[in-house]
Amino acid sequence: MTDKGEVAPAALGQRFELVTIRLPVVLTFAALIIGLSMGVLLADGGLPDWLHEVVALVGSLWLRALQMTIIPLVASLLVLGIAQMIGAARAGAAAARFLALVFGVLIAGGIFTAIVLPLVLQVVPIPEAAAGFLADVPDGEQEVPGALEFLGSLVAPNVISAAAETAMLPLTIFFALFAVAITRLPESQSERLLGFFHALANTMLLIIGWVLWLAPIGVLALAFGVGLRSGGGAFAALAHYIIVVSAMGGFVLVLAYALAWLFGGINPVRFAGAVVPAQAVAISTQSSLASLPAMLDSATRLKLRQSTSEFVLPLAVAIFRSTSVAMNLAVALYVAALAGIEVSAPLMVVGIAVAVIISIGSVSLPGSISFVVSIGPIALAMGVPIEPLALLVAVEMLPDIMRTLANVTMNIAVTSVVDRGADASDAA
Repeated sequence: MTDKGEVAPAALGQRFELVTIRLPVVLTFAALIIGLSMGVLLADGGLPDWLHEVVALVGSLWLRALQMTIIPLVASLLVLGIAQMIGAARAGAAAARFLALVFGVLIAGGIFTAIVLPLVLQVVPIPEAAAGFLADVPDGEQEVPGALEFLGSLVAPNVISAAAETAMLPLTIFFALFAVAITRLPESQSERLLGFFHALANTMLLIIGWVLWLAPIGVLALAFGVGLRSGGGAFAALAHYIIVVSAMGGFVLVLAYALAWLFGGINPVRFAGAVVPAQAVAISTQSSLASLPAMLDSATRLKLRQSTSEFVLPLAVAIFRSTSVAMNLAVALYVAALAGIEVSAPLMVVGIAVAVIISIGSVSLPGSISFVVSIGPIALAMGVPIEPLALLVAVEMLPDIMRTLANVTMNIAVTSVVDRGADASDAA
């Protein structure tokens, strides 16, 4: 997982080197603050209608440019990510234990968010001013399908039609099966197909990188409109969003200490002391890849086997983002609550499933791109509008601190569990 634009290579199996992208994260955040402030100050300024229309058009065009890359990028990254994961699974017992932990942590995070976040929003409701973030949502987009309807849509009779309708669940299922099938082909055919998806992913990354370079302009326009509609309450709404979503990542952070203690056999105080250097690097860089040397040092402090840490930690950086399901689902459910959508239990399960699958393909992306690529499909699968994501991506740099902190801590915890499993295997 990388958050500063670097892309972590696969640790095992096919190596998929994606293009390097550096994004104007600070400028985008500044544009959000400036846009909201200008909107608040000029709300009663009697601005001409044509100015409102021009600003809305700029924001709408940028949002559409962002949306147009989601389907092909998700498809290509899913194929590459699942192929990479299957390659890792073939590496032996340690890899199998690691992957079991990966899915266990991801699913646990999703279940926690699905249960706790609605309760949190009941206790601490979303500020009314947040309604201004929904102005650009088309009518009818918030319609949530019933249980039978969604079960009938699991398999799309026409994949192209499903893509045109942004039906993410059947598309996710199709490309996941497609990736598994590719790994069963003769090596020459498999390499050709993976090479195609690798090129497609890089092409889409370049396009979305260009679009996100224009994020300060698009976010400024969108934020200006929100400021006009919501006034100063928009800032309180964003602060509420950041705290609530980060809290879901906090669960994964606490879970890391519990895993290291219960299954890694490491005293929580000792574990906490050993991981502090890696956590410091994680907070300062917001990059798991940059934190890898410090994570290896923490593993040494915990007296974990060098062979285990040098195998598991690079693999974890490449294909594991422990907070992805918990925090990405939290964003989608927050937007659902903002739109007044009550997500049913079956659709909640769908959201968790899609979040788990999508996380496999987006772990090596910069934070801003991962935000759009990971959360967009979850929201679409649950019938939640994705328009607010265009503004929420501007504040992702703040929840991303919790994401990286928890990811780095969990990587070390998982390594301790795998290492203890290796001890048990040797004893047997």
